[in-house]
Amino acid sequence: MSTPRTVYARSGDAAIAYQVVGEGPLDLVLVNGPSSHVEVVWEEPSTARALRRLASFSRLVLFDRRGTGLSDPVTRPPTLEQQMDDLRSVLEHAGIERAALYGASDLGLCALYAASYPEQVTALALSGVAATGSRTITPEVQELLFDALENSWGDGTLMQLWAPSQAGNRAFEDWWARMQRSSVSPGMARQILEMIAQTDLRAVLPTISVPTLVMHTTDNAYIPIELGREVAALIPGARFVEYPGPDTYGWLIPEWLEELEEFLTGRRTEDSPDRVLATVLFTDIVGSTETASRLGDGRWRELLAEHNDIVRSALERWRGTEVKTIGDGFLATFDGPARAVRCAAEIVVNVTPLGLSVRTGLHTGECELVGADVAGMAVHIGARVMAKAQPGEVLASSTVKDLVVGSELQFEDRGSHALKGIADEWRLYALAR
Repeated sequence: MSTPRTVYARSGDAAIAYQVVGEGPLDLVLVNGPSSHVEVVWEEPSTARALRRLASFSRLVLFDRRGTGLSDPVTRPPTLEQQMDDLRSVLEHAGIERAALYGASDLGLCALYAASYPEQVTALALSGVAATGSRTITPEVQELLFDALENSWGDGTLMQLWAPSQAGNRAFEDWWARMQRSSVSPGMARQILEMIAQTDLRAVLPTISVPTLVMHTTDNAYIPIELGREVAALIPGARFVEYPGPDTYGWLIPEWLEELEEFLTGRRTEDSPDRVLATVLFTDIVGSTETASRLGDGRWRELLAEHNDIVRSALERWRGTEVKTIGDGFLATFDGPARAVRCAAEIVVNVTPLGLSVRTGLHTGECELVGADVAGMAVHIGARVMAKAQPGEVLASSTVKDLVVGSELQFEDRGSHALKGIADEWRLYALAR
C-alpha cells in the first residue's frame, strides 16, 4: 500500500493535516502521542503493517496536531480545548459523525473528547497511558528527556524509553530518529513535555461513559503498569488487558491489534503473516568469547562497535535490512541473493584488519514478517547454514547458488549436510575466494 493522501482541515486559524485509509464499516481515529508525522510513520515496516491491519476493519483516520508534523506550526503547544476543536474539525471535514478513538500513548485528548462528546464517540481504546504526567515524567525520566532535548534531539536516543526492544535494530533506530526530527522541533518538544508533566486527568476519567479498553505492557520502560491499571480503575466499566514486554510503542505488539479489533468489532480476525521471498544472512564472530576474555571488557566493546559499524556499512551499501543482532552477529534480509552474497563477502574481508574472523550463512526462501522481526523455515535454514561455515567463509545453500547464476559469483561444493532440526540433507556451497 502506498502512503495515503494527506489533506487538510481548517480549525480556526490552523490547518490540520490528516489522512483517511481503509473502507471498513466503522470509523476509527488514531490519536498518537503528543507529536506525529502522518507520512513518515508509514516508512517503518512494522508500523505500516499495524496501520494496514487497523484499516482492514475500519476507516482509519490519522492526523497531526497543530505545531507538529505536517500541520501548521505554532509558538506554543495547543491546549486540550484547542486539540478537541482540531479533532472535531478533522471529523467534520472527513464527513464523520461518530467514531471510535484509539489513544496510543495519549490520554488527554481522547479522555476529554470522550467525556465531553459521548454522542460522537462509539468506543474508547487506550494503550500505554497514565492519568498524571507528573508520575510518568519522574526526575530520572525528566533528566533523560531534557538532556536529549539539549544535546541529542533526533538521534534516536529516546527510543530506549518507548521501544527498548528495538535497541540494536539500526533500521528502526534510524527511522525513529527521523520521525522525531520530522514530528516536532526541540523547542516545541520541551514545551509539550512541560505541559504533560502538569496534566492530571484523574477527575475527568470517572465521567467517561463510552465502552473503554485499556492496554499496557507489564515491564513498560516509560509508564509503569500500575499507572495503566489506575486509568482503567477510574473509568467506569473499563476493561484492562496487559501483555508482557517493555515497550510503550504499541505497533510492535501484534496482540494489541487483535485485542483492539475484537473490542471494536466483536470478532478477532486471524492475522495471516505477511510473507515475502528474501535472502537471509546470518553472521557470527568466531571465537568471540575467547577474544573478549583476552582483550578485556573495555577493548572488546570498542572492537565490537567497530565490527558492527563495518557490518552496517556493508548492509547499507548492498541494500540489506538489519533485522536484529544475535549475540555477536547479525541477522539481515535482502531482496536479491547476489547482493546478499557480495555483502557477506565484504563483511568477511573488512573485519579481518580488526583481527576478527567472521562466518556467514545464506539461504533464500519465504519469510514471515512478524513486526520488525522475520520468522519461518527460511530463517532456520539460514542459521543452520551459518553454523556449518568455517571461519572467514561465506557459505550458501544450493538455493542461493542456483539463483545467482549469471552473476559471475563462483562457488565451491562443500557437499551434502544434515542441518539440525531441518528435514533432508542440504547441499552447501562456499563462495570461491
